[in-house]
This record gives sequence, structure tokens and C-alpha cells, in this order.
Amino acid sequence: MVDTVKEFRLPDLGEGLADADLVVWKVQVGDHLELNQVIAEVETAKATVELPSPYAGTVAELLASPGDTVPVGAPLLRITVAVPAGAESGSRTGEDAVADEEAVAEKRPQVLVGYGPGAAPISRRGTRKTTTPDSETRPPGTLVRRPDAKPGARREAKDLGVDLATVEGTGPDGVITRADVRRSADDRVLPQVSSTGDETRVPIRGIRKRSAAAVARSAFTAPHATVFLTCDATNTVELVTRLRSAPPFDGTHLTPLSVVATALMRAVADEPSLNSSWDEDSQEIVVHHRVHLGVATATDEGLKVPVVRDAHAMRLPDLAGSIAAAAGNARSGEASPRELTGSTISITNVGVFGVDAGTPILNPGEAAILAVGAITDRPWVVDGALAVRKVVTLSLAFDHRLVDGEQAGRALAAVGAVLKDPVPTLVSSP
Repeated sequence: MVDTVKEFRLPDLGEGLADADLVVWKVQVGDHLELNQVIAEVETAKATVELPSPYAGTVAELLASPGDTVPVGAPLLRITVAVPAGAESGSRTGEDAVADEEAVAEKRPQVLVGYGPGAAPISRRGTRKTTTPDSETRPPGTLVRRPDAKPGARREAKDLGVDLATVEGTGPDGVITRADVRRSADDRVLPQVSSTGDETRVPIRGIRKRSAAAVARSAFTAPHATVFLTCDATNTVELVTRLRSAPPFDGTHLTPLSVVATALMRAVADEPSLNSSWDEDSQEIVVHHRVHLGVATATDEGLKVPVVRDAHAMRLPDLAGSIAAAAGNARSGEASPRELTGSTISITNVGVFGVDAGTPILNPGEAAILAVGAITDRPWVVDGALAVRKVVTLSLAFDHRLVDGEQAGRALAAVGAVLKDPVPTLVSSP
């Protein structure tokens, strides 16, 4: 056998992601590696990802430190790998064999565990693990199971630099809580966070860092404009209440937001400029024929925008279930990078915080975002008489390079009309 040193480089983690922050090493120099053993956990602008080793061997050198921002393609660590000393023909040298093996390795796709061929759709939160990933040997293509922890505990662990694999969970079924993380962090030197009696300073990194950069870029590159509409949503609220007990919606998290999303899909069909993007390099307007709906979701790690693909082709039960599932995966940290990229238009529900209205910032690369305020009882004129109705304010922000006020106004009025009388649209939706 001949020893050769392989470099593991940060793979492409998803559409448009140029780098990632190294959160924690799962191995140390001198550790023996099995194929697909988790070597590190990194955080991108979209999600936390565990990196598997493409080689079996011994860790020779770690090339980055926790907290470092590593560009895609940059080396992360070096692994000493033993290869056969010789080839199929006895006349070939050990160097030839090494060269052949390296050529094969270059052609082999470096896929993340759980995302490559043969990966099984296993829920991480459905499995309780007490052993660390270092102690396991996994066949290629199997999904790595992280220590089971609540989303808030994962955020706390990242802020405090705590490896969850070293924390004993005291929650139900051994789930790790924030208190467990804080207990594990006691008496440790934590350079990531500096705290005094007056303030605590937390480094800006990961999802928060990239989200801030994205919204700042969007605010200063796309000319934002916003139109508002306050409308009567009484019939929508009553319809949603009735439909929740109907068989097609059994087990579906149906909300007025689901109806708003359906109405937005109809508005996009009539006003396709809302589902477009501005290509500065080619100086072209790109009108997307498929609608991939981004759902702005508040999580413990910051704002995430999971994507419901082909939302325009969904009927109300499917769209409601897909929105709930996408938001749930984003909050639990189980959404993959692909599930958090590729939206063409977005929706955000500021009403869940009791907010009446807002002026949302466009998701970078999109032409429009619709904000839905709180649905509250307000005085409203019905047939010339004052009545108490369920009223909501909608805010449609748009890129004025792509969408004119006329188009935005028509689209928002169309959404409001559906909320006032939802049945005709829902009956005729795809």
C-alpha cells in the first residue's frame, strides 16, 4: 500500500451559495475516518449542513478553524489515504496507481450525505441518537443523523461554540434543550461571545450575516415601491373555518394565508411581470413560467425563505399543506439548501406578530413580495350600514424596474377581491 494525501474541499452546497461558515469540527488530527463519516458542520446563508468524508483514511491536517468563512472549493482538511501499491499490470508503479486513483476521485461526484443517490428520506427529528457520528460507520448515501435538539438549543450551541454531540439531553426522549447547552457551556472559555454587565456582543455570521447582506443589497439595487390595500376578509375567515373540518383538508394546516397564496397565484397568472427577475449582466428581463413561492419564515437562526415549488399548479389543500411543511422544516433546521433557494415571488405573514401592515424588502432577484397583516375586527361599511367585519391590510412591494404601479395595483386589487369573495376563485383554481 502507498499513502497519499487527499484534500477535501468545501463542496457546492446549493444554488448561489459561494461560501459557508465552519461551525464545528467533528474530527481531530490523527482520527481514523470511515467513508461518509461526518467531518464537520457548516452553516450557509440558508441552512446548517453536515459534511461527509469522501475518503476512508486518517486526518492529516485541519485547514480551517470554527468561525472561519470558507469559500466553495477551498480546502478544509487533508486526509491520508492508503492506495494499492501497483496496478492491474505488474509493470505499473505505485505512483501510477496513485495517479489513477486520483483521476477516479476527481470524476466521482462529491455529494452531501442524505442528498446523493440512494439517500433515504429519513427525518432527523424522528431518531434519538446517543452516540456521536465519529463512532459510526455508514454505507455511502445514508443520511447522517445529528444529535436531537430543539431549534433554540441549536442556535444557542452555535452562539456559544458548543458541540451538540457532547451535550446530554434532559428533554423528552433525550432531546437537547437550551438549558442543557448552557449547562455544557459553564466554566468554558467562549471567545465567540463577549459579555459585560451592560451588553453582550455576538459575532455576525452564518444565516444572520448573509441575510443582512442580501436585504441590504436588495434595498440599494432594486427600486422598491409598495402599494397597500385594506379589505374585508370576513367571508374568507368563515370559509376557512368551515373547510378545516372537510375531508379534503383533514390534517392540513389551513389558514387564511393559504387563501391569500392561492389568490396571489391567480394574480400572477394575470400579471406575469410579478413573477420575473432583472438580469443585469445580460440586460434582459426574465419572466418565469413556473411560480416557486417563497414563504418568509422566522426561525431561531434568523429569517429563512423556504420554497414551495410549482405553487401555481396546486389546489388549495395541497398548497396549504406545502406552505405548512416548508415553514416547519425551516424552523426545525431540517430544510436542505435546495429547499431554501430558487423562489420567484414571496409572501410574508406579519399578522402573526399582531402587526397591521408593513413594507417588506424584496427577496433578492424577485420582482414582488406580498405582506399579509393581522386580521382583526374593525368597523366596516356594508351595503351602506356600519358593521363589524374581519379586516386585513395587504402590502405588495415590487421592483419598479420590472413592475409598474398599474400592474401592482391590479394584482393587489385582485387578491383583495378573492378575500372578499373566495369561493369562485377556489372552485376554479387548478
